[in-house]
Amino acid sequence: MWENILRNHHKSLKSLFHRHKPDADATDDSANSPKPIPQLSPLANSVVARCSKILGVSTEELQHAFDSELPLGVKELLTYARHLLEFCSYKALHKLSRTSDYLSDKEFRRLTYDMMLAWEAPSVHTDHPTETASASKDETSGDEDEASLFYSTSTNMALQVDDKKTVGVEAFSRIAPVCVPIADIITVHNLFDALTSSSGRRLHFLVYDKYIRYLDNQVMCRVIKNSKNMLASSAGNLQLAEEEIILDVDGTIPTQPVLQHIGISAWPGRLTLTNYALYFESLGVGVYEKAVRYDLGTDMKQVIKPDLTGPLGARLFDKAVMYKSTSIAEPVYFEFPEFKANLRRDYWLDISLEILRAHMFIRKYYLKEAQKSEVLARAMLGIFRYRAVKEAFKFFSSHYKTLLTFNLAEALPRGDRILETLSNSLTNLTAVSGKRDSPRNIDTKKQLTMSPASVMALFCLGFKSKKVADICEETTVIGDMRVGEINPLEVAVKQSLLDTGKAQAAQATVDQVKVEGIDTNVAELLFPVIVSANRLQLLASWKDFYRSTAFLLLTCYMILRGWIQYILPSIFVFIAILMLWRRHFRKGRPLEAFTVTPPPNRNPVEQLLTLQEAITQFESLIQAANIILLKMRALLLAILPQATEKVAVLLVVIAAVFAFVPPKYIFLVTFIEYYTREMPCRKESSDKWVRRIREWWVRIPAAPVQLIKPDDCKKRK
Repeated sequence: MWENILRNHHKSLKSLFHRHKPDADATDDSANSPKPIPQLSPLANSVVARCSKILGVSTEELQHAFDSELPLGVKELLTYARHLLEFCSYKALHKLSRTSDYLSDKEFRRLTYDMMLAWEAPSVHTDHPTETASASKDETSGDEDEASLFYSTSTNMALQVDDKKTVGVEAFSRIAPVCVPIADIITVHNLFDALTSSSGRRLHFLVYDKYIRYLDNQVMCRVIKNSKNMLASSAGNLQLAEEEIILDVDGTIPTQPVLQHIGISAWPGRLTLTNYALYFESLGVGVYEKAVRYDLGTDMKQVIKPDLTGPLGARLFDKAVMYKSTSIAEPVYFEFPEFKANLRRDYWLDISLEILRAHMFIRKYYLKEAQKSEVLARAMLGIFRYRAVKEAFKFFSSHYKTLLTFNLAEALPRGDRILETLSNSLTNLTAVSGKRDSPRNIDTKKQLTMSPASVMALFCLGFKSKKVADICEETTVIGDMRVGEINPLEVAVKQSLLDTGKAQAAQATVDQVKVEGIDTNVAELLFPVIVSANRLQLLASWKDFYRSTAFLLLTCYMILRGWIQYILPSIFVFIAILMLWRRHFRKGRPLEAFTVTPPPNRNPVEQLLTLQEAITQFESLIQAANIILLKMRALLLAILPQATEKVAVLLVVIAAVFAFVPPKYIFLVTFIEYYTREMPCRKESSDKWVRRIREWWVRIPAAPVQLIKPDDCKKRK
């Protein structure tokens, strides 16, 4: 009996542990395979041959198109093979990206990885072993059990792989962003760091394959399915606009609730994020009530940040996201209870901020409808990638390693230049020449209309839209990558990353002397002063151009005439006249009481919590002052020599100015500088200068501090 079983299942058992050998048909097919290109390595020729089959043209035609279309600078002898490989790969990937289920195709995942391997060894003269092509090509890519077995170990899982079958960051950053859902050119380096955090910065195919499968199955398909289920079950609760897409939902599992805190009240419910707003549906008696919308798209001075929550408004647990805007009377807190850490809160904070900052970017650069759709689609794809990496590898991004485009631009030094470069690239979304490596047939002399790549990518993945459907078949997707060129976005990101290390090192020294603090409220007794300051601030904001201009001219005239020295005496005289005027005309009438709104009644527990908040706030102010003093000490003692030299030169210049320039002119220049910062023609440049100064200050390390505890014996005495 056992002999029969083994005989019948010999082939199946053998197939579990051995690779399939090529048969006679495969040998016949190889005779009819495309003609190899002499300049390319065997692996690169294999990739080009597959690209030619996808495009439906021969390899000779592809090479001829490359030679005739691209400029001479791209076809230099040393880089000819790599640029030819990029040309063929980009064309094939653009065509494959227009299908609806390409991410789920294991051949697509295998092809893109082989493109990266070939990119590192494109020429026939490279020393890279050719066995890599056949070995990597035969690896199983769709076996879920194999991948799960590979990831059953801890963070040392990928260190034992063969380096010859892995991919480096340069190859990944040149190939992956061509397929827009897989990577973004701004965050591609951070994505690579996340995927290779435990494999020595070399990407193995199993890691790459699992990431793509999670991106497709666990994120894309699930988001589309959840969107349909939510719209079906909450048709009366959620009233979404036509272009509004549900990105994520939380609070549907009883063991993972979401609590909404307003004041001292809290209520469980379901939280939904779309590309325009947050929605919270309170849980009633077995059903969800009508959703409350918290807008992210309109300029309402929104603030989203992490915060503390607890019962009866107590600030006890660091597991909440605070939302505040001018459309609501008081802040709203969304609490994500969990026993370990605050991972759910951090995830929702990141994705909510990404959507908010995307809309802020749209408003800042006055983007039109096509550019707006592209920006939101870019933010959505970033959220999908972040979610796929988080669920596949339990990865959570740090401040400088986020996978979200607009959060990264906000965190990085010189991130405003990244956004400025992105806005410049978005201006080319109308009509553009189809002459440079765009996905089309070999005839490339025709002028084509360019459509937003991220919007088209979402459409092909199943996020249907009437506006996109009308232009889908008539337009050409031209992404950020160009053959043989470095995108300006990539240049801006690399320049920004150079300063990240200094900022991280400096922040580490600050964290050593900093303890958590909270915001403060001061103020009622200084009401007249605050009102005067608010009026001056209103003039300095240049919202009323004529009043602000009149105040500027009047003040400048007073400074030049030397009348500034009489301002303080004039204020005293004015107050004295006002007091005498009131005394003369009041004539013994009783003084009207000053109206004060008392604070709400608080029980002893709330009063203790308020006192605790005040003490914590005071401590935070002291800590901030200590950090400033420690950074000044670091500058004084030349811990950072370059910064010390700049400060020393600045002090010498200031001393010379005070020594040789009349004080009234110094005061005049200082007043004009501060007063005109919000002037429309100066606002952008002044914001950049303020940001540069803040980034420079962040990079200054705090001087080391040593805490010496008193002796216990002295305490006992």
